[in-house]
Amino acid sequence: MAEKPYRDLNTYYREIFGKKTAKISLNGGFTCPNRDGTLGTGGCVFCSAGGSGDFAESPALSIPEQIQKGKAQTAKKWEDPAYIAYFQAFTNTYAPAEVLRRVYGQAIDQPEIRGLSIATRPDCMGQEVLDLLEELSQNTHLWVEFGLQTSNEHTAALIRRGYPNDTFAAAVKQLHLRRIPVIAHVILGLPEEGETEILSTMDFLNELPISGVKLHLLHVIEGTELARWYQEGRYVPLAEEEYIRLVCRCIARLRPDIVIHRLTGDGDKNSLLAPLWSRNKRHVLNQIHHRLRLENITQGMDWPPSRQREGQ
Repeated sequence: MAEKPYRDLNTYYREIFGKKTAKISLNGGFTCPNRDGTLGTGGCVFCSAGGSGDFAESPALSIPEQIQKGKAQTAKKWEDPAYIAYFQAFTNTYAPAEVLRRVYGQAIDQPEIRGLSIATRPDCMGQEVLDLLEELSQNTHLWVEFGLQTSNEHTAALIRRGYPNDTFAAAVKQLHLRRIPVIAHVILGLPEEGETEILSTMDFLNELPISGVKLHLLHVIEGTELARWYQEGRYVPLAEEEYIRLVCRCIARLRPDIVIHRLTGDGDKNSLLAPLWSRNKRHVLNQIHHRLRLENITQGMDWPPSRQREGQ
């Protein structure tokens, strides 16, 4: 089999668990400082009512019940995978450490759960939380996921991210000291951003000890402020061809050791306003892989940026 053009997630998980691995998206019943009034009440401009957890199980179910339901769904696709409990909805370190210990414990105490992935904000990583995560990492595979979205401070303010880049960098370094890998989420197609800003975000991440990156397309979801901008003509989503081109440019720019966890995300088809071409995710992924092969693009070929300037 030909070598893959980027460090992909499936291979990475097989290196760790020796088999196909599935993430079960959970809702721990947390909120977010960008929603409860601490920083704001509306969340980021693109954030849906589910707080980026639209595909998580219902918080009305206990964590063990959510896991069993997620396993039943996964069984339709794969036979006997390894499972990672993925706390996805809202900010999953935004609670006292004793509450977090209880909620996380309900997941990792399930015998089929081999790892834990926690989606949160870098400004919700106090000392007690860091100590708890370090303790948990001694007994299970643990990842922390931060929604950076962009390293452009102007764009971050525009989308109401709510924290500066320095906060992200400091949290990544604190987790790295504790040997806890960090996955950074980046959104392509943010308002007022083009290739220059997107590649600058890749460069920002390359300078930090991150383990993985998730690349997302910006979806316009009903009921969000972004939806109002779109309906008023103030925001134009990326075209499919442009998104594919930008993803390939990101792959070429990222450090070769960084695991690429996603090449595009999913939007809730029941509330997705745009771009409608993103509904066919399999087609988009096939087109990305086709372009990588066609143009002989490999991860890190444009890293560091000086390679491009030197014509290498």
